[in-house]
Amino acid sequence: MINGEIKNKVDSLWDDFAAGGLTNPLEVIEQITYLMFIHDLDSADNVHRQENEMLDLPYESIFDGKKDIGGQIIDGNDLKWSVFHDFPPQKMFDLMNHFVFPFIKNLHDDKNSAYSKYMDDAIFKLPTPEFLAKVVDKLDDIYATMDKVRKNEIQSTGKNERFDKSDVQGDLYEYLLSKLSTAGRNGQFRTPRHIIKMMVELMDPTPDDKIADPACGTSGFLVTAAEYLKNDREKEKAIFYSKEKKAYYKSSMFTGYDMDRTMLRIGAMNMMTHGITDPNIQYKDSLSDQNIDADEYSLVLANPPFKGSLDYDTVSDSLLKVCKTKKTELLFLTLFLRMLKIGGRCACIVPDGVLFGSSRAHKAIRKQLVEGNRLEAVISMPSGVFKPYAGVSTAVLIFTKTNHGGTDKVWFYDMTADGYSLDDKRTKVDEDDIPDIINRFKNLDKEKDRKRTDKSFFVDKKEIVDNDYDLSINRYKEIKYVPVKYPPTKDILAEIMKLDEEASKDLQELKNMLEK
Repeated sequence: MINGEIKNKVDSLWDDFAAGGLTNPLEVIEQITYLMFIHDLDSADNVHRQENEMLDLPYESIFDGKKDIGGQIIDGNDLKWSVFHDFPPQKMFDLMNHFVFPFIKNLHDDKNSAYSKYMDDAIFKLPTPEFLAKVVDKLDDIYATMDKVRKNEIQSTGKNERFDKSDVQGDLYEYLLSKLSTAGRNGQFRTPRHIIKMMVELMDPTPDDKIADPACGTSGFLVTAAEYLKNDREKEKAIFYSKEKKAYYKSSMFTGYDMDRTMLRIGAMNMMTHGITDPNIQYKDSLSDQNIDADEYSLVLANPPFKGSLDYDTVSDSLLKVCKTKKTELLFLTLFLRMLKIGGRCACIVPDGVLFGSSRAHKAIRKQLVEGNRLEAVISMPSGVFKPYAGVSTAVLIFTKTNHGGTDKVWFYDMTADGYSLDDKRTKVDEDDIPDIINRFKNLDKEKDRKRTDKSFFVDKKEIVDNDYDLSINRYKEIKYVPVKYPPTKDILAEIMKLDEEASKDLQELKNMLEK
């Protein structure tokens, strides 16, 4: 979660936007994201230059040379945040409107690319030079504070510097997105970054994976998977020491779909900032016939919209044939199975109702996971994980597509703490099951003898089948009841009478005092 000092600075910036007349939360996030993207282009350009120098590879900066923007020639160096943030307000405002913003809108050479399509209707809305200068100064202050927090974290924990930098910035994005307090039309809301990181680490992406999130939003899962690969030295070498692998990583390795153009813009910028120069982020209704993906991906990571209900005529027939339902959470599970190739893996978040719902569609999709494929794990999460914007109880499902079964035992884990309080404040706490979840999942051979009273345990497939494919952990978990011994009734009664006597005595003393 975001540091308190950074949070206060972001809140102050947010208030400035409201005072400046921009009050729509999504619009404010969009404008701040544009500026963060412009800032991060400068920072990322420096990082990529250093990486190429280390690998002894040539590098051509996007800022090098003269730029023809709208028929006017400008020095590309002036488009860098680190240069123009020192300009006088009016000069900075003119540069932003006439050069910097048009530059980022046309950053991608391919006009048919996802980035170009979603930036085409982007509008810069900061109203005055003074307001822009104020926002730029405050963002500089926020980035300086982020850098200080990051360095303190490195000193105290010994974390990897590059990973920690992206982590702090990811928390900033997450905090901004938390300002969107209501779920979207189909029930989507933002996934906490530490939950995304847990799921990515559990799935352990490889340089050969083809990764998809058909409900990508701001591309949190895709960006985190990309960062995970870059921060594993062996995987990083496999990618960046190979021209083909590097090109694959920067373009077709990651695919994301969404129906919110603003989220897609933010997602595309987010991925480009993290080195995915040609992100395959598309405007697409994943559950409709627009999406024909089948047997294509080796890894799906997603928190699909749930609590939504669609009309049958908007849903692909191929999904309805497997699971006749209007519920988005069930349709997305069916979609994941279709999109995965044989041997492909999935980690996704589902509402608890998916685990025990009694409708024909609920039972059908659970049966498909258990009987037709290999269901590996059900990680039950506490209801506070998605606060402050939702209090729904959820679980992480992990499965592999086989199309011919393979489920023998299913591993269950009862997460009761995720490192943050489970109220609306979500403050940092010591209790955190996530490291234990990752450790146990990566050592499942040691889980076989665990009892049902433990945090995690295996359940045989037969028992799940006998329970109508119920996947709720409470169906199988055993609760250890500790007997409580109470004193004999006569002793309790005597104690009550004694307390009564003392109370009567005190009341009489008070009465005597008042009568004097």
